[in-house]
Amino acid sequence: MPLHKFPPRVWEALKMKQGIYTRLPGHYLRSLQESRPPAAVHWKPLGVNSHVNPKTGHRERVQDVPIPAYYPPESQSGMWGGEGWIVGYRYANNDKLSNRLKKVWKPQLFNRELYSEILDHKFKITVTARTLDLVDAAYGLDFYILRTPQEDLNSKLGMDLKRAMLLRLARKDTELYPENPAKRETVFNKYKEFVIPAEEAEWVGLSLEEAVEKQRLLEKKDPEPLFKGFVEDLVQELATRKLSEPEIVEKKS
Repeated sequence: MPLHKFPPRVWEALKMKQGIYTRLPGHYLRSLQESRPPAAVHWKPLGVNSHVNPKTGHRERVQDVPIPAYYPPESQSGMWGGEGWIVGYRYANNDKLSNRLKKVWKPQLFNRELYSEILDHKFKITVTARTLDLVDAAYGLDFYILRTPQEDLNSKLGMDLKRAMLLRLARKDTELYPENPAKRETVFNKYKEFVIPAEEAEWVGLSLEEAVEKQRLLEKKDPEPLFKGFVEDLVQELATRKLSEPEIVEKKS
């Protein structure tokens, strides 16, 4: 006899169909459902199930299996460009006849200052060499963050910066270059292809827990004292009674 009414693998899906989760914005719920696997970083996908052996001429099956990577918590406070820790084994003294030893390959990290043109601020971010190459290929930090999907960015800091950029673009914030309106307009026109409504930009990059807390605060209402309601009802009742009573007009002699 099963211990649960529903198997544990569907608990998360069932949770989204009840309570405050059903009142989350539709565009945010769609973003959760449209998630896709991240781009290959530590392996090269072959894209085929078999290939011809050049020596024998026979067709052989190939395994197109991604290498699992572990993303430590500190990767969320930086921008690692999709890189993570790879856990594997190596031979002692490079001798295949010796015992295998567990090994963890970690990316090399650098602390670099990156400038955001939209936010007009320099950020000191922990990055990898791949991140710097991607930023250069995108012609700037702003283009890299705005064009990279959340799955490939894989950074809480990166998504927070994306949300701040989208909000500034949506609201056309005048705090950007306040002494140079021409430059401000140039920046807004440069990134106009990424503009989305401010109501959607506020939810970009939020985790499910953060989105639920945001929705709870939006629905929160301060308690109203009872006497205020009684006073308003009394005033309305007196006004109605005054209108219903006939008005007595005295005749002047």
